Amino acid sequence: MDMKKIEAKWQAKWEKDKLAVFNRKNSGKKYYVLEMFSYPSGAKLHVGHWYNYGPTDSFARYKKMKGYNVFQPMGFDSFGLPAENYAIKTGVHPKDSTVQNIETMEQQLKAMGGMFDWSAEIKTCEEDYYKWTQWMFLKLYENGLAYRKEAPVNWCPTCNTVLANEQVIDGKCERCDTEVVRKNLTQWFFRITKYAEELLTDLDKLDWPEKTKAMQRNWIGKSVGGEVEFELETGDKFRVFTTRADTLFGVSYVVLAPEHPLVEKITTEEQKEAVDAYRAATAKTNEIDRLSSTREKTGAFTGAYAINPINGKKVPVYIADYVLYSYGTGAVMGVPAHDDRDFAFAAKYNLPVTRVIKGKAGENDELPFTSDGSLVASNDFDGLIGDEARKAILNHLTKMGKGEYKINYRLRDWLVSRQRYWGAPIPVVYCPHCGEVAVPAKDLPVKLPYDVEFKPDGKSPLAKSVEFMNCKCPKCGADARRDPDTLDTFVCSSWYFLRYADAHNAKEPFDSDIINEILPVDKYVGGAEHACMHLLYARFFTKALRDMGYLNFDEPFLSLVHQGVILGPDGNRMSKSRGNVVSPDVYVNQYGSDIFRLYLMFGFAYREGGPWNDQGILSISRFLDRIERLAEKVYAMPKSNRGKMTADEKALDYARNYAIKCVDRDMNDFSFNTAIARLMEYVNALYKYDTVTEKNDEFMKSCMNDLLLLLAPCAPHFTEELWEKADNRKSIFTFPYPVCNEAALVLDEVEYAVQINSKVRAKITVSSSLDEAGIRETVLADAQVQELTEGKEPKKVIVVKGRLVNIIL
Repeated sequence: MDMKKIEAKWQAKWEKDKLAVFNRKNSGKKYYVLEMFSYPSGAKLHVGHWYNYGPTDSFARYKKMKGYNVFQPMGFDSFGLPAENYAIKTGVHPKDSTVQNIETMEQQLKAMGGMFDWSAEIKTCEEDYYKWTQWMFLKLYENGLAYRKEAPVNWCPTCNTVLANEQVIDGKCERCDTEVVRKNLTQWFFRITKYAEELLTDLDKLDWPEKTKAMQRNWIGKSVGGEVEFELETGDKFRVFTTRADTLFGVSYVVLAPEHPLVEKITTEEQKEAVDAYRAATAKTNEIDRLSSTREKTGAFTGAYAINPINGKKVPVYIADYVLYSYGTGAVMGVPAHDDRDFAFAAKYNLPVTRVIKGKAGENDELPFTSDGSLVASNDFDGLIGDEARKAILNHLTKMGKGEYKINYRLRDWLVSRQRYWGAPIPVVYCPHCGEVAVPAKDLPVKLPYDVEFKPDGKSPLAKSVEFMNCKCPKCGADARRDPDTLDTFVCSSWYFLRYADAHNAKEPFDSDIINEILPVDKYVGGAEHACMHLLYARFFTKALRDMGYLNFDEPFLSLVHQGVILGPDGNRMSKSRGNVVSPDVYVNQYGSDIFRLYLMFGFAYREGGPWNDQGILSISRFLDRIERLAEKVYAMPKSNRGKMTADEKALDYARNYAIKCVDRDMNDFSFNTAIARLMEYVNALYKYDTVTEKNDEFMKSCMNDLLLLLAPCAPHFTEELWEKADNRKSIFTFPYPVCNEAALVLDEVEYAVQINSKVRAKITVSSSLDEAGIRETVLADAQVQELTEGKEPKKVIVVKGRLVNIIL
């Protein structure tokens, strides 16, 4: 079969018949399948794209044949650093390179034969999309969920832009691997922390990988405890958050974040030089490194002392970089006897260690002892244990006005300002009379100008555009200036799944009635690297829009699958520098997209991936050749139909229904490799039946039809061609998926291996209705078995029902 020719033929026919176009009025239960859309930052699709889109498209086709009304759109996440960095590297304007790359990738995706609904295509860099991204910003702003403040930020000196905490990996920029530094900038934030508790608890509702849910739980980082107020000798007060109020009598020092505003005021002259040097060093360290559990804990004494409210004792005040001003209260208490980190810090600076918790009798409570135990040296609270002790001390502090119960979250508000060109401009102007003014929705979009010097120099590129920056205040009409920053590209991807369902709405981002009917997404497929960024942000947007009255559901993605990573042939991640990048085009051009798709599905466990090895592609090609030869023979058979099934036909019917049952289950579970393996077994069974002298031709045609129907989602062009040759006028994807006949899986007869003294000597067929005694009797009475035993009386007969009979002589 000329694969390239038939692929072009069927792609044209599918497009003409609008096979992939979703119509919400069609029959069948709605099923929204979505692959994470791609960044058009490179010129072509790579194997990773193929591995995401090809097998998932097969899943979507499978669902369509199962009777669902499938919606599978496609688009491009075309703003952001990847596209801009590509443009900087090539010297081509980001818009031009992005548009060109999208055209190339569209052609590749269409050549894949994907059942993508291109009528719903979106590109986040186009005005008709980012207009509504800006509208989202305004809605968050109106509802108190977008705000501006000066804050220390992660700054990449190479990319010359701010990075969210999630974009800093091991202290380095995730894009370029440059060491990230800290600097203060006035930035826009989204108040994702308002939804911290719901983002945490709603994870339990989701059919997501447990590892991904655990990553989000850890990122949100809920801590239940209390706040305790300490007073300085100057009269200034500060609070510390603790989950271990039961250790309060053991506090021997307190620590402020180096950037805490009190540090400047309370530091004594004698300690000023050391404190200033430490603060300067901390400013060069990013938050991720500061929080590392393996990093040595260092600090500097301020010369000041604070009063412990529970016992009135004076304790020294230190600064240390492991305390962040942006997290909790920016202050912690040090209890060396009952905390590993505090114990190391106290040892380093020769601070006292006071035990206030004793272990159970016989328990090893060598210091630092971090488990619950009985309070000692804690005045009236001695003898209390664990939660009882914590509650008693917090209740006491609450009555004193020196403390209260508190819940803290590790999650920070989402920093969305970017000092880059290729993004959606922030729709805010700054007026000398009115101050900060949001651009009215009627004036959107705030257009991204084309003629801008976008190469990074540490300033926002838009700030260099006089035409862009100068504007009129929407309130008073006076001269004003636009915000020079653009929005983090994750803002664009935090709501794209909503736009797909109403992609051409020019009056609003989407019609709520349509969205509430089609969403949430039923099956979302993409990389695990997005666990704490895109997936969390999309959940936040969904909940915020719900609370504004635009949505009636809580979560965007009901079920999530992460595909594995296809590594280079050397077992390393593919990269141009390693020279191990595999281009799918080479194989698609040689073998066709169906064979390449089928190989990706068979050669790897989908959720795991693995090293690339193309040796199996030829085997897949031969597998389809076997099917083609058999189909041509079967469909050319004359009509003949015997009423009663022979043993051979029963065996084939068993193989057919076993394949249907297994492939159906495995396709639904994304276990594509085992699904293809079952199909291969079924093909072998068909070939075995083909050797039978007297065949039921109509029955074999029926079995061949089921093979093509089972294979269709995995090799769409190939099966369409054979289906048409079998005199079917409609697309194979308009036919229902085969249904297993469970009765066919109950065999009338079972083949038994017969062993003589534990060596297999024969195989005989026995009625499946016989009990163990009947099986023994039937086997011993068999002429072949009697010949093999030479008439000797067995000493023992062992029956393993359904498998074998071992005759011991």
